[in-house]
Amino acid sequence: MNDRTENDKTPRVVWITGASSGIGAALAHEFSARNDLLVLSARRVDRLEALAAELDGDVFVLPLDLTDFESHAVAVKTVLDRFGRIDILVHNAGISQRSLVVDTELSVVRRLVDVDLIGSISLTQAALPTMIEAGGGRFVVVSSLVGLFGTPKRSAYSAAKHGLHGYFESLRAELYGRGIRVTMVCPGFVRTEITYHALTGDGSEQGTLDRAQAEGMKPEECARRVVKAIDAGRAQVLIGGREVAMAWIARLAPWLYRRLIRRVAVT
Repeated sequence: MNDRTENDKTPRVVWITGASSGIGAALAHEFSARNDLLVLSARRVDRLEALAAELDGDVFVLPLDLTDFESHAVAVKTVLDRFGRIDILVHNAGISQRSLVVDTELSVVRRLVDVDLIGSISLTQAALPTMIEAGGGRFVVVSSLVGLFGTPKRSAYSAAKHGLHGYFESLRAELYGRGIRVTMVCPGFVRTEITYHALTGDGSEQGTLDRAQAEGMKPEECARRVVKAIDAGRAQVLIGGREVAMAWIARLAPWLYRRLIRRVAVT
């Protein structure tokens, strides 16, 4: 249905949000190389169209604002009118944060939660009935390592990512018997534009690239690992460098994690 072996070339309909750059654009290339049919969504239409021109096969550009919740049912119908089904929905769109709790306005918290959590929930619930009716499908949720533990300067971002895990683990348990599968993706530092657009305490963008991000994994390598995990039917995959160790420390030795997280460089 949506899991397959490396040699299986049966096209799947793959819908990627946040496809205009970074991990999303790299995923589009990776799925395109596997003969999949693509729906590319984001707000920056010019970037989506430029990306589509680079790809082989059937690629459909569908502009989407994740916080325009009322538009999501129409977006799902548009995809169904074009391809007839949705095999894989990749929730990749999101914004990050670089501000201390005490300096962060509530409006910024709401913005982060709306984009990084509620938007994905809204689109999921719009797409879910047709996926159940078709006999199944897979949600691929690009969370973060900070969806597994918290770090300084990412309080609302981490809260939203933790929320994704809670929601999609519940969905997985409820609908596993009806063919609905979930892959939670937890990247660490990946070399993308995300820190340029990360929100500061007053809602303005940071406008700079974090050192740790600049030294992180290439998005193409991240995408390759994500698609490999999807093809293998993985429930969760942690992707990154040394920072992945903190997830295991937080789980196995929480007292040590709490001591270390106060000191480690998180930007």
